[in-house]
Amino acid sequence: MKRILAPLALALATAPLALTFTPAIAQQDETADLAKVNAYIKAVTTMTADFSQTDRNGQTLTGQLTLKQPGKIRFQYQKGVPLLIVGDGKALTMIDYEVRQVQRWPIGNSPLGALLDPSRDLSKFGKVVPTGDPTILSVQARDPKRPEYGTITLIFRRNAASPAGLQLYGWVALDSQNNRTAVRLTNQVYGAPIADSAFRWTDPRPRGRSSGG
Repeated sequence: MKRILAPLALALATAPLALTFTPAIAQQDETADLAKVNAYIKAVTTMTADFSQTDRNGQTLTGQLTLKQPGKIRFQYQKGVPLLIVGDGKALTMIDYEVRQVQRWPIGNSPLGALLDPSRDLSKFGKVVPTGDPTILSVQARDPKRPEYGTITLIFRRNAASPAGLQLYGWVALDSQNNRTAVRLTNQVYGAPIADSAFRWTDPRPRGRSSGG
């Protein structure tokens, strides 16, 4: 089960985009798109969505995603899956209730750090990935100074009604162990009030250790 959760990446197959403009214009377009993604991350104070997660072996799990900036996220998996991932603003915690195991690592060390830190400038570590579809914007984020933190490719649909004109469709990522998974989002809701208690969790380890933050 843990192999399903630890990665956040699946290889992204993208068709090459036929460039009919000059390199200078292409650079301007990329700069503008990266600025839009930065604006989106800053604009989304909260979000809930249904998610579908597929690992490199083709196994799919579903659940509910809850996000609150900065740095808070919760992956509540479908009934019968004894796993939970929670970000409390500083660290991501993976809880396996079946084996009573808890793993914790800094958010900045995860590919998800690119999505969960509105203070970061994506133009410094991100690049636009051509998709061949003008309605889709795909941005790959990777810290060249910290390759061990992995890579995430955020996928957006251009949507004027969404924050900064973008709707987060999902992401594909590659973690430091080269584990690959894809996450797709549906039924996104922005701006609803979310209590910080949504990012607490029950510690399954012995001696009644408390959780959450």
